Amino acid sequence: MLVHLLVENYALIEKLDITFTDGLTVITGETGAGKSIMLGALGLILGQRADTQALLQLDKKCIVEGTFNLTHIAIQDLFDNHHLDYEPLSCFRREITPQGKSRAFVNDTPVNLTVLKELADRLIDIHSQHQTLLLGNSSFQFDVLDSFAGNLQLLQEYKALFQTWLSQKSQLESLVAAELKSKSDIDYYKFLYDELQKSQLSASEFVQLEKDLKIMSNAEAIKMGIDKAVFLFSGSEVNVIDALNESHSAIKPIAKFNDRFQALSERIESAIIEIKDLHSELLAESESVTLDPEQASILQQRFDHLVRLMAKHNAKAIEDLIITRDNFLEKISAVETLEESIANLNKELKHTENQLYAKAQEVSQSRKEAIPQFEQEITAMCRKLAMTGARFVVQCTQMPEPSLNGMDKISFLFNANVGGELGEIAKVASGGELSRLMLSIKSTISQRNLLPTIIFDEIDAGISGETAHQVGKILESIAHNMQVMAITHLPQIASRGKSHLVVQKIVEGGKTRTEINEIGQQQRIVEIAKMLGGQNPSETMLETARELFFKSSNN
Repeated sequence: MLVHLLVENYALIEKLDITFTDGLTVITGETGAGKSIMLGALGLILGQRADTQALLQLDKKCIVEGTFNLTHIAIQDLFDNHHLDYEPLSCFRREITPQGKSRAFVNDTPVNLTVLKELADRLIDIHSQHQTLLLGNSSFQFDVLDSFAGNLQLLQEYKALFQTWLSQKSQLESLVAAELKSKSDIDYYKFLYDELQKSQLSASEFVQLEKDLKIMSNAEAIKMGIDKAVFLFSGSEVNVIDALNESHSAIKPIAKFNDRFQALSERIESAIIEIKDLHSELLAESESVTLDPEQASILQQRFDHLVRLMAKHNAKAIEDLIITRDNFLEKISAVETLEESIANLNKELKHTENQLYAKAQEVSQSRKEAIPQFEQEITAMCRKLAMTGARFVVQCTQMPEPSLNGMDKISFLFNANVGGELGEIAKVASGGELSRLMLSIKSTISQRNLLPTIIFDEIDAGISGETAHQVGKILESIAHNMQVMAITHLPQIASRGKSHLVVQKIVEGGKTRTEINEIGQQQRIVEIAKMLGGQNPSETMLETARELFFKSSNN
């Protein structure tokens, strides 16, 4: 429950420091005094957005700080999930700077608004007049019925399965789309891969082909050059080898006369050996060079084939062509992998779907079992609120496909008049009837609701007399199970509060500010008398207020 609220520099509030009790707290004040300002400030620590327009004095920051007793609330898991320090008395704080920057803290640890709102949603339910519009909202109707049926744990399990099911369906659709696209290209990829694979690509072969083709295309000139060199070495009448042999024969006899002649003789002998070696290699090269047009044509065809493949695949080298071939193989393998992945995911999806349908059936069964009592309690409560002919029915049908809320489609049908035809709430109920119906629903689910605090903002709109008494009794009844705050204009409701806050608008020095103060018993009687008879209540009004107050206190 909310035990303390501190507000500084917000809207018309300079400083507000209030301690709250359990049970029913009523908040009263003249129209326009600023009763809803407190709700606006409270909204800041519940995760609502704000800007510098919230500041009373634009050069000072706005601070809103709420202290909550979490002793009886199962909320520690949320603190742990967000790595926050859990304390039985936890402080939620919000600051708005003059520059418009917003900061939020939980027990002095900075948090973002999403985390703040997630925690606050487990602490307070603020019911305002416009919330009656939710009565026709499908999500709200599910929340109400499931709260009554106690389906929180079941729904958590179902929604976890539902999200898994959606994720698996999305993955499967993506894989199938990828497979379809790949299959449309797979034959082409296989053709290209087979063509490259059969070509037995080799970088070294391509280099050798270039060399061999150069030789074969110039074989006649090469052979002519080699043969001429051979002829000059040994074939002509005056040839190199014979000349060197004669030179050696001339020098060898005089080599014995000194070392210089000996060295010359040896050098000539070495030259003869080198020339003979060159002569042998030239003969071998001459024999190896053949004029074979057929072989040259074969090599040229192979070379041209490789060049065409390179051009076809925009490859600058055979190595690039080999990479392209391997890429085609990967794409072909990927399709086979996709098929396997799709088969596995189909199995997983079927398993999840079976679990999902079974859990949806559990949720549906729980709802159907709860509906008769839910209808009965809402109808009974409506009749207490002066709608004696009220009928309330929950229509529940099954859908063919799962949704976030299960496989049920539910509709709240209502009519406030005897013999009236049941219809959608928004079409058959007036504003006052909507307010009373919403109060009936809130009252009915309050004992089953996990929220520790509920705030009613003018739930009494459009009612008076005995109906107002009944609304007061219902609010008091709800307050036995949870902390209730009610902003009201009706004395019948104000008299039933365990505590009473009065909102006043004060004008001083040309400036307006709002103050909220708790009042004691005697002041409460005066305040109730003002609600009965205006700002200057007569003694009769005071006596009526006194009677109303003590009567309510004793009931």
